[in-house]
Amino acid sequence: MAKQAFFSLSLLLVFLFHCTTTSGQPAPAPKLPAVAPSGPATPGPPDVAKILQKIGGFTILIRLLKSTGVSDQLRGQLNDSNIRFTLFAANDNAFANLKAGTLNSLNNEEKVRLVQFHILPTYYTLQNFQTVSNPLRTQAGDNKPGDYPLNVTSMGNQVNISTGLVNATVSGTLYSNFQLAIYQVDKVLLPLDLFVQKVPSPAPALAPAPAIIKPKPKPKKTPIAASPKTSTTTATPTVVNSGADSLATHGILVPIGVAVFIAALSL
Repeated sequence: MAKQAFFSLSLLLVFLFHCTTTSGQPAPAPKLPAVAPSGPATPGPPDVAKILQKIGGFTILIRLLKSTGVSDQLRGQLNDSNIRFTLFAANDNAFANLKAGTLNSLNNEEKVRLVQFHILPTYYTLQNFQTVSNPLRTQAGDNKPGDYPLNVTSMGNQVNISTGLVNATVSGTLYSNFQLAIYQVDKVLLPLDLFVQKVPSPAPALAPAPAIIKPKPKPKKTPIAASPKTSTTTATPTVVNSGADSLATHGILVPIGVAVFIAALSL
């Protein structure tokens, strides 16, 4: 009986010791989620194609930006914080309203000009358009100032754009920071320089050919009337018998007549 009690007591003590040891250990710390490396974020320059893709509805313009290389060109230039741009973005509906074959009629260089025509080499807020001096220079005319101009006017909250061929309206702001502003327009901006054939300037007038001085014709010599030729045959002058000749003649004839008369009588 005493042995059983001792055994039971031993089991109880072992159990109590095990419980005390287990409860005395600290609970394992929960695993913390991985922490991203600390440090300021360094965003790159604005990417126009990605901005428009995120907004949606600009599939055709995005394709043109990429195929012409203008998207990469803008991103590269925006690495310089002193360079700023304003983009007028026409959505797919605006492109769908173009005359069939409009884009297909352009070669690669002309497509570049069309996209660049929607870009101003300056950052403008909508309020800035109230005081701009028209016409505004676009990226399309950057190589030759005066080509591909835009006229932008503002009346209240409405901003109107004229290309000379298309009149469009700014319908909203899509993106804006200190370097880049993107405004949606309701029409594709078609430049006169691409879609209206320029009248060729008239060719410079040719200098008049030097007058050819013709020598004056020499006056024809009037033939001098030939004087009547003197006949080599000397005309026999008519001699008028004077009285002396008559007497001589008769003087010869009378004796002959007398002689004939005498001869007749002698017969």
